[in-house]
Amino acid sequence: MKVAVAAEAQPVTEDLRPSFSPPSSPLAPALVWLMAITCGLVVANIYYNQPLLAEIGKTFGVSDSRVSLVATVTQVGYTLGLLFVVPLGDKRERKSLILGLLLCSAVCLAGAAAAPSFALLALASLLIGIFCAVPQLLIPMAASLASDEERGRVIGKVMSGLLIGILVSRTISGYVGAHFGWRTMFWLGAGLMVALCGILARMLPRNQPVFAGSYASLLKSLGPLIRDLPMLRRSALVGACMFAGFSAFWTSLVFFLESTYHYHSDVAGLFGIIGASGAFAASFAGKSADRKGADYALNLGILLFLGAYALLAGGGLYLIGLILGVVLLDVGQQMTHISNQARIFLLLPEARSRLNTVYMTACFIGASAGSYLGALAWTHLHWPGVCAVGLGFGVTAYLVNRFYG
Repeated sequence: MKVAVAAEAQPVTEDLRPSFSPPSSPLAPALVWLMAITCGLVVANIYYNQPLLAEIGKTFGVSDSRVSLVATVTQVGYTLGLLFVVPLGDKRERKSLILGLLLCSAVCLAGAAAAPSFALLALASLLIGIFCAVPQLLIPMAASLASDEERGRVIGKVMSGLLIGILVSRTISGYVGAHFGWRTMFWLGAGLMVALCGILARMLPRNQPVFAGSYASLLKSLGPLIRDLPMLRRSALVGACMFAGFSAFWTSLVFFLESTYHYHSDVAGLFGIIGASGAFAASFAGKSADRKGADYALNLGILLFLGAYALLAGGGLYLIGLILGVVLLDVGQQMTHISNQARIFLLLPEARSRLNTVYMTACFIGASAGSYLGALAWTHLHWPGVCAVGLGFGVTAYLVNRFYG
């Protein structure tokens, strides 16, 4: 199957604009915020387990390295959802698809809460990741509903909600886990998904895509997209490296805080609030992408990310250094992520869900690898090893963005 006539008719560059007329009226702010809140609540399901790993390990009597697999398989599941579920956003009506995924995620969260063994918890975590691909359907949906002039800002606002969900989820789950047990957090997550499904059923507009082929042809079209769009390949590789370095830190942080500062999951979760400063960077990155182009914010984000790991390596043993490092790390990560998405959504408007599939699949392959390597580095080399892993991924992201393609 051909990628698209637009992709074959001319080279794809950062300045290529959509081949059809986008909406002329701005999106209602209430709808943008609904999408942002939805992204935050759904993506939180993937990260609830990170501050709870030590508590989960104690429940099932497993080692730090083994219990870290819960975080890893959740991200693997999310990657599978990106690869096999998100492309449906270019074929199936998005609202009904989103509601179905929310109900499935509620069932899986309840399964994790009731899991009698570590193996069943790992299986439930894998399924949670698969069915929580909803934000990656909402982001292209928001991009398709937005006008050219506001697209970067809309993506930035929706991504702000997603970022807050990622980071505040750690704070909430850390507190709940320390005071009420880790299972309670998964029960709460299941209830939130049911409530959210009811709200979206009433308020989310229907959004019908234009792809008319089969599911098999939809998946096959991913290959030509990767082959014919060098900017997509570059953004995907940069995103994979950045997510890997980001996940290496957050997977290892709870063990570092417990061994160095003797803090438990509730305090580990509080670092999510500190990192939520990246939400402001998401909005700034979106506006910068509209005004100055995506590369400006992306390069700045990579430099901040590298500076964060340099600070964490040298000053992480001091609380103030650790706090500043977390702020810089999250700001840098979100600036690069928003900038990457802003530039890929310009490439082929009718294929935005598939473009996002390619990009986010690469990102979460990187996140899964980063979680694994971060846990491995912690087991064998402790904090210096974790920081070396993060710096290595950040340097690779810079080199790919600077020299690839």
